[in-house]
Amino acid sequence: MAEPQSSRTTSGGDGRLRNALGGVLCAFSLLLIGVLAFSIRLFSVIKYESVIHEFDPYFNYRVTQFLSKNGIYEFWNWFDDRTWYPLGRVIGGTVYPGLTLTAGTIWWLLNSLNIPLSVETVCVFTAPIFSANASWATYLLTKEAKGPGAGLMAATILAMVPSYISRSVAGSYDNEAVAIFALIFTFYLYVKTLNTGSLFYATLNALSYFYMVCSWGGYTFIINLIPMHVLLCIVTGRYSSRLYIAYAPLIVLGTLLAALVPVVGFNAVMTSEHFASFLVFLILHVVALVYYIKGLLTPRLFKVAMTFVVTVGLALCFAVAAILIALVASSPTKGWSGRSLSLLDPTYASKYIPIIASVSEHQPPTWPSYFMDINVLAFLVPAGIISCFLPLSDASSFLVLYLVTSVYFSGVMVRLMLVLAPAVCILSGIALSEAFGVLTRSMKFQRPTSDDGSSTAGDGSPNIPANSKAVSKEKPSKKNRNKEKDSEGSSSVDTRTEEKLLVLPCGPSAVGIMLLIILSGFYVVHCVWAAAEAYSAPSIVLTSRSHDGLHVFDDFREAYGWLRHNTGADDKVASWWDYGYQTTAMANRTVIVDNNTWNNTHIATIGTAMASPEKAAWDILNSLDVKYVLVVFGGLIGYSSDDINKFLWMVRIGGGVFPHIKESDYLRDGNYRVDAHGTPTMLNSLMYKLCYYRFVETDGKGFDRVRRYEIGKKHFKLTHFEEVFTTHHWMVRIYKLKPQKNRVRGKLRLKSSSKTSSMRKTSGKKSPWH
Repeated sequence: MAEPQSSRTTSGGDGRLRNALGGVLCAFSLLLIGVLAFSIRLFSVIKYESVIHEFDPYFNYRVTQFLSKNGIYEFWNWFDDRTWYPLGRVIGGTVYPGLTLTAGTIWWLLNSLNIPLSVETVCVFTAPIFSANASWATYLLTKEAKGPGAGLMAATILAMVPSYISRSVAGSYDNEAVAIFALIFTFYLYVKTLNTGSLFYATLNALSYFYMVCSWGGYTFIINLIPMHVLLCIVTGRYSSRLYIAYAPLIVLGTLLAALVPVVGFNAVMTSEHFASFLVFLILHVVALVYYIKGLLTPRLFKVAMTFVVTVGLALCFAVAAILIALVASSPTKGWSGRSLSLLDPTYASKYIPIIASVSEHQPPTWPSYFMDINVLAFLVPAGIISCFLPLSDASSFLVLYLVTSVYFSGVMVRLMLVLAPAVCILSGIALSEAFGVLTRSMKFQRPTSDDGSSTAGDGSPNIPANSKAVSKEKPSKKNRNKEKDSEGSSSVDTRTEEKLLVLPCGPSAVGIMLLIILSGFYVVHCVWAAAEAYSAPSIVLTSRSHDGLHVFDDFREAYGWLRHNTGADDKVASWWDYGYQTTAMANRTVIVDNNTWNNTHIATIGTAMASPEKAAWDILNSLDVKYVLVVFGGLIGYSSDDINKFLWMVRIGGGVFPHIKESDYLRDGNYRVDAHGTPTMLNSLMYKLCYYRFVETDGKGFDRVRRYEIGKKHFKLTHFEEVFTTHHWMVRIYKLKPQKNRVRGKLRLKSSSKTSSMRKTSGKKSPWH
């Protein structure tokens, strides 16, 4: 007997109401996730103040100030003469403008709405805002692969993951602040196009890729990962027209747009990082041609045509490969950038490019850093991989490939833990969602049977009204029996059988849910601790705790303020490249080198000056028109990231260009020491003297709290440099080059004095000049 029309209407209305309520709850959950992602990154503002962090963010802040003040056309043509003196730098053609243009646009919109926020405030809060965007993009990507439940779980995890918090706290105004959102959103649009075959989403994917190219040099990860997935789909027999639509417009339109970015330009088609995408593009068209021909010809003719196509295709491939090899062979690095070669060969930078190896974020990570940055998610990832294979789809295979490649790159460079974090969060979200789904379903199916028979125990059958049971006992007609056989027999029975296989006992299910909740609680506690303590302290304002309370070390801003107010506007300041961006942005003084590190020879010159004796160093710095030298010293307060600890990298970089600087001259039996056992070359270097000048006056012994011993050379004087400022905690010390003595005048005075003395002896008369 057919179900009454009123019953079907009620059921349909309940379904629509349930879907509407689910949509509202999902939207509300996403709103809360965005608030969580934003608020957990505000500890730095609450505990300290609204200030820019680190070194690179100060350059980005300075560029954003220039953009908001002078406009975009002046920005593209800005030649900055306050950096890399006397070379200068063309800013518009050497930066990834995505972050600057994004923050500048936000500032312009807010001021257009009469919300008068400063440029600095907008820069401080840009990263937390885009963290919320990244969480929502993670939801969309995971939803395409495993549904909205897994998407909500993955978005929640990403909002709190410490690896992403480390580069997106309030004040961390760096390229990754917007690049991670662009990365995840590009992957979402690619997967969305794979699932729908929509040319609209393919176009949006190319535009999102263009935004990623504008934002960060890590766009090469996208343009290599997506071709790898396309090739994987072709090899495993999963080619479809949707795959073609997802990839071909991205390569054509995305490459054309990428070439419009000045810092990329023709590198989008001329460097080896992009060749894999073009090769897969050719392979994709060959496969598409094969499938097209296969649909037109008979099997025998198709075999003949395949032989011809393969022959011609191989000939063309060999010709193209020969041309590419000839072009690439002409480059010393075979068309690869130094950072790309460092990823492919972890030992390359330490052997050939010490300036890349000297950066702490380019070092390989340690195992504790994985636990610090992703915590318990590392244990959930294997379960997420298994879930992606049950069943395997184009979207889930892409997520697995994303995880595998990002794990490798994060193992080479600790900075790329940031690229690994979204993949880990997505697969962990899938694992948790599947686990909670199985356990809660088991608890639901194990409910006791009610007295009226409205629910059953253990069979997984849904609640059935009593009148429906009565109706079902009646003898149905032949037509209704066929309908029931087609519908219930093929779907309901199979569904119930499958659900029974997933049912676990009630006790273990409850224990499993509690364990997952406890595990999630540990993760939340760790994330809040990491956000509040580990990653929220700005490097420009240091703090330490002791038995008498919290101590704040504001020496950096103290030193930059002194330079701004006590030196000439055109004075040049020399320091190691780490402090170039901050000196230019906060002291507004011209620097010789900065954190861009584009000219290895220029940096090697500064490293050679720091490693040379005082007189030779004075000659080098004076030739660069330097008037002040800034060094960072942590021996008094125990600040380990000072210039003495970085000094060996100065020696290595300087020795790479100037062979007379040898690292072995600064080591005693292979050990780096600054105590009494230090080498004479080390104890007489300019860096040693500028850091330890008058240091013995602090405690009478000259005990270095970082190196944990007394310094070797305690009492010495400076002949070519004079100390002009030392901060309160001796963290930053500034010296001025003494003017060169007039040697010609001294010789004339010596000759005149000898001449007058002889005249005295002969005539006995007093010289009118004395």
